[in-house]
Amino acid sequence: MENKNLPKPEKDISDYFSPVNTAIIILNVLIFLYVDLTHSSLNSEWMLQCGAMYVPNILEKHEYYRIITSMFLHFGIWHLAGNMLVLWFIGGTLEPLIGKIKYFIVYLLSGILAGIISISYNVVTGDFPISAGASGAIFGVTGALLFVVLIHKGHIEGLTKKQMFLFVFLSLFSGVSDQGIDNMAHFGGFFIGLLLAALLYRKPKK
Repeated sequence: MENKNLPKPEKDISDYFSPVNTAIIILNVLIFLYVDLTHSSLNSEWMLQCGAMYVPNILEKHEYYRIITSMFLHFGIWHLAGNMLVLWFIGGTLEPLIGKIKYFIVYLLSGILAGIISISYNVVTGDFPISAGASGAIFGVTGALLFVVLIHKGHIEGLTKKQMFLFVFLSLFSGVSDQGIDNMAHFGGFFIGLLLAALLYRKPKK
């Protein structure tokens, strides 16, 4: 006799594992440990030596690498913990939806372009802080996730509207916690993420 009440197969761990997002988080933690244990991640001069963002060095000394390295530096354990917690939830949700390569593109380009927007804004205001943090990239990931949610009209398996609002709140918290990064970088990262998702993401056919 056929049994129609067979149990549903359990989900594999890979259904919950986002390899690129996890690798980014691990890299951030390892870099933080190196910076903090060799000196102090709260020391601005040391952070500058390690690659933090500083507009005069970028424009006058052509140290363009700082746009990328500053994305992986954090001022203190709470700065790191706040950003990585947000990234764990938001990035872990987005990566399975758009794929590993596209997720990496969204994260990296959002962070880089948000950094360029921050530089431009600082040049206009004449304010040149030593800054670091992943919030530009995280805002980009949030913008991309919002685009995917809107494309699906809010109906994505495993993601409720309450969770989406929570993710937006966490992203805003991440932005507030970043030292020396202006809101123009946050908004820029967010809209860059939206644009990249529009270019890269295609809704699966039923």
